[in-house]
Amino acid sequence: MRRPRVFVAGPVSWNRLVLLDRLPEARPHTVFAKGHRTAVGGTSAGKALNLASLGAEVTLRTVVGDDEAGRSVLDVLRHAGVDVIAEVADTATEQHLNLMDPHGGRLSIYLELPRLARPRHDGRALAALAAADAAVIDLADHARPLLAAARGAGVPVWCDVHDYDGVARFHRDFLDAADRVFLNDDGFPDRDALLGFLRSLAKPAVATLGADGALAVVDGAVHRVAAVPVEKVVDTNGAGDAFFSGFLVAHLAGADVTASLAAGARQAAHCLGSAGLAPEM
Repeated sequence: MRRPRVFVAGPVSWNRLVLLDRLPEARPHTVFAKGHRTAVGGTSAGKALNLASLGAEVTLRTVVGDDEAGRSVLDVLRHAGVDVIAEVADTATEQHLNLMDPHGGRLSIYLELPRLARPRHDGRALAALAAADAAVIDLADHARPLLAAARGAGVPVWCDVHDYDGVARFHRDFLDAADRVFLNDDGFPDRDALLGFLRSLAKPAVATLGADGALAVVDGAVHRVAAVPVEKVVDTNGAGDAFFSGFLVAHLAGADVTASLAAGARQAAHCLGSAGLAPEM
């Protein structure tokens, strides 16, 4: 049976992760970390690593700087079997400082953000896109042109708009181009508002709800899945990307909405129980 082919475009980063007892208050004071480490980050890295761990053939088009952080990111991705098309920016690789508490709280501080003046590998990216079963186009200005390219190639577009609140303009191109939309519930005041937004899209849409699982609206019908229990949460980074990837691979294998939601919940639980953006392969 042929492995599913997925094209991913979007951001990667090299992050410093700092574990605290609690996130700091907005006042001058000193805190002591319980631990810290560096690791690959970025939503497109999270999706690519999870998709690869699930057996998909993954091509990731992204942007890095010509620096040690960028080389570290590429080493991790290539070691996991991801085919990387790396555009090199004139500026540094994206880097974050993530402050995390033991309960899943996180404050992400952007330290560096790359800017791509001129892509050099469009031909290779467009060929990989045209050969894919699905195109995952993540939130980044350097990925935005690939929305139209995927639509033109007739490849289904999947977009994760994260904590979109229903009004931010940055996300509109991604929402409009997507055949399937994913997001989390952080941007909405309650579940009724979230459901109303999902129904307004008039296209398949999935929202993750943290410990409450996830829900999907497909053809007007609402589907729900509970979160899979995790004995010990090791790292919350990448859980949403893991859910997205589990759902996508199941869908490409022919699973219905309920089974795809369950596959997403399982992959998210595996991610939560392991260090890093994806379970070890």
